[in-house]
Amino acid sequence: MLAGKKLVLIDGNSIAYRAFFALPLLNNDKGIHTNAVYGFTMILSRILEEEQPTHILVAFDAGKTTFRHKTYSEYKGGRQKTPSELSEQFPFIHELLDAYKIPRYQLENYEADDIIGTLSKQAEEDGFEVKVISGDKDLTQLASSNVTVAITKKGITEVDSYTPAFVEEKYGLTPDQIVDMKGLMGDSSDNIPGVEGVGEKTAIKLLKEFGTIENVLASIDQVSGKKLKERLEMHKEDAVMSKELATINRTSPITVTLDDLLYSGYSPQDVLPIFRELGFKTLIDKFDTGSETEESEEMEDLSFAAAKEVTEEMLSDDSILTVEVWNENYHRSGIAGFSIINDAGRFFLSYDLAMESDAFKNWAEDPDKRKIVFDAKRSIVALKWKGIELAGVDFDVLLASYILDASQTVEDVAGLAKMNGISGARSDESVYGKGAKRKLPAEEVLADHLVRKGEALKQLSGKLEQSLRENGQYELYHDLELPLAIILAQMEALGVKVDVGKLQEMGADLTSKLQALENKIHGLAGEAFNINSPKQLGVILFEKLELPPVKKTKTGYSTSADVLEKLADRHEIVEQILIYRQLGKLQSTYIEGLLKVVHEDTHKVHTRFNQALTQTGRLSSTDPNLQNIPIRLEEGRKIRQAFIPSKEGWVIFAADYSQIELRVLAHIARDENLMEAFKNDMDVHTKTAMDVFHVNMDEVTPNMRRQAKAVNFGIVYGISDYGLSQSLGITRKEAADFISRYLESFDGVKDYMDDIVREAKQKGYVATLLQRRRYLPEITSRNFNLRSFAERTAMNTPIQGSAADIIKKAMIDMAKELKEQGLQANLLLQVHDELIFEAPPEEIETLKKLVPQVMEHAVELDVPLKVDYAYGDSWYDAK
Repeated sequence: MLAGKKLVLIDGNSIAYRAFFALPLLNNDKGIHTNAVYGFTMILSRILEEEQPTHILVAFDAGKTTFRHKTYSEYKGGRQKTPSELSEQFPFIHELLDAYKIPRYQLENYEADDIIGTLSKQAEEDGFEVKVISGDKDLTQLASSNVTVAITKKGITEVDSYTPAFVEEKYGLTPDQIVDMKGLMGDSSDNIPGVEGVGEKTAIKLLKEFGTIENVLASIDQVSGKKLKERLEMHKEDAVMSKELATINRTSPITVTLDDLLYSGYSPQDVLPIFRELGFKTLIDKFDTGSETEESEEMEDLSFAAAKEVTEEMLSDDSILTVEVWNENYHRSGIAGFSIINDAGRFFLSYDLAMESDAFKNWAEDPDKRKIVFDAKRSIVALKWKGIELAGVDFDVLLASYILDASQTVEDVAGLAKMNGISGARSDESVYGKGAKRKLPAEEVLADHLVRKGEALKQLSGKLEQSLRENGQYELYHDLELPLAIILAQMEALGVKVDVGKLQEMGADLTSKLQALENKIHGLAGEAFNINSPKQLGVILFEKLELPPVKKTKTGYSTSADVLEKLADRHEIVEQILIYRQLGKLQSTYIEGLLKVVHEDTHKVHTRFNQALTQTGRLSSTDPNLQNIPIRLEEGRKIRQAFIPSKEGWVIFAADYSQIELRVLAHIARDENLMEAFKNDMDVHTKTAMDVFHVNMDEVTPNMRRQAKAVNFGIVYGISDYGLSQSLGITRKEAADFISRYLESFDGVKDYMDDIVREAKQKGYVATLLQRRRYLPEITSRNFNLRSFAERTAMNTPIQGSAADIIKKAMIDMAKELKEQGLQANLLLQVHDELIFEAPPEEIETLKKLVPQVMEHAVELDVPLKVDYAYGDSWYDAK
């Protein structure tokens, strides 16, 4: 044996099971069970410390079916299903091993034992010392002069080390005879039958006398004991088969080689992120001490140059660029300064220096100069307001982080860096202060802050890109979200023209209507009171008018919208109050709110699209929120009259997907009834009513269609009998019966709902058609409410998220077509499933063909996508 070559082979499934059952159930703050991962980590740490391997591998079972099932279909048939609390932890164990840089491997149709057996044989022949670690005594058959098999005993720390000498001492057998022993006595845990009535003692006695199972069966006449002879004779075939089942295949067709298993160790910085994610405080403290301090000291001495002039040297082809936008609303913000980090060094540029430099402007606008930024859209828009068209953005750290886990709240670069185990950057709040105390620090402090940010971005970019590729999400990032960020930046900077006079006119009209409503409400109440005061309103409704109080709060009667809606048919005053509140919100939030954000220079509103916020991938908008303008009331719809084209004589063109989420559901669920409806361009709600109520088309009543529509969209948004009962005004039992009938009629949808929940429990997340993930740690929670919510989320996220991905893809395709065809039309807004353009009238005929064609083929589904369009002088007229 050659000195110094040591291979450690770990039975991953066995050790995970051992850890899970040895430790009490543990949860982190997200509700993820962690006891198996924690126990696995402790075992792994001990192995690495004690064994000091030069080579290592963790082997896992690939699935429930192996080549042994061809020999005996009931192999392992008696095993209980893996607890869901353990299943959900396997992805984290895999992630843990990747962080430790420890190779892991599984082979279809074979067990971890076979992988270990094959590699241990190869390693032994190649002069390695081999250590096998498992909780399964089957592996003791591998013990030899160079192979030690460590079998865990109690908990996660005690082990027995099986060598040939130990096997001899324990059983009086050689390791080769272990499979013969199993053939005779069987193994209830693996459902290996053996010979009925033969236990361990009898099996050992027979093997000591005859050597092998074949010799025993050939010498039954010489076996003492009539009953034992009968059993051996009766179960000959079982015995031979059992030995075959128990024998590890040491020539399995593995594709991994010994060279692939070379182990050079790990960095604490690589494992800290998963320890933080799982809440392993003890391990965090242990691993944080040295590494964090060392890095912090290194960052304390971070060297950089505060540029006095912009030179070609600092404007490299590959750079990290920090554009420090001073305020949250980057449409109105100043820029505090810049940092650039590349192979030439670290540089801070003051705002004035950069703005006065043609070299900086040319570099920023050069698409061939690759730039890594924190927030591409923010950086592009902020610079555009200063006359610089930022190009060449190659990596957006914020978007990459969002795609990897949309549930993480990212406050700033330092926060994101800390989540990923990177220290050194400081939080914006610690540098600038908070609220009214927020202010720019001295330039040397600002310079240090921006360079630290850039250094953190440099480390983050490589790490996040690798994670995107490992997750199969790089295309989602590179082909969808990053191009979309640039398009959204262009849309935001362009803005939407607002007719200020029209808004003011609407405001005056609403003020008049509100005054009239106030007078009417006071008349119905018999006295004047403050309608906006819940306390005064409660007294009027529940004491003076004696309406039944639905619920109370700590401060008195509840007058919330849901309470008033239940009382609407009891007294005319309630309906008038509801209308008053809706008109009041329109006045304050939308009329006055929009007037406040019209830009004084452009006379437009420049909303900010939130691209890295929602967990479904949908866009939202802020300052102003243009996606939530109420359209139930005519007064709300009329607000859209104020949104007009930016050029005289142009028109607004709006196109929206028809029932896109139901079409996505039909595609994902492969439900024949739903697919038939869309392929034949039927009204899907009528089709649903026909199938659920078992009637012909001409027998579907408006109420049937209303119920069918509610359940169709209920599926999309995560249905429950309670929610359906509330929307339809029926009992929960009636709603439950309706859902049951629906799922009987649409069995593809039912299968989808069952399958997606099962998949979410196994993987810990669900994904859209374009591989956008949503992690659902609560899906295995013991808390019924948490688990139920997660299950509904698992059902609806792939539908809503895929619909969001499709319209994003359509925006990218449309931007490309508008440019390639030389059209003047501009994409202005995206509102849920709708795209809004402005265009000269001579381009409308082109858009009527082009927009539906592009949108309907953005992503090819197994059912057709359908787009409706309209156009007019304002957004209101384009509906």
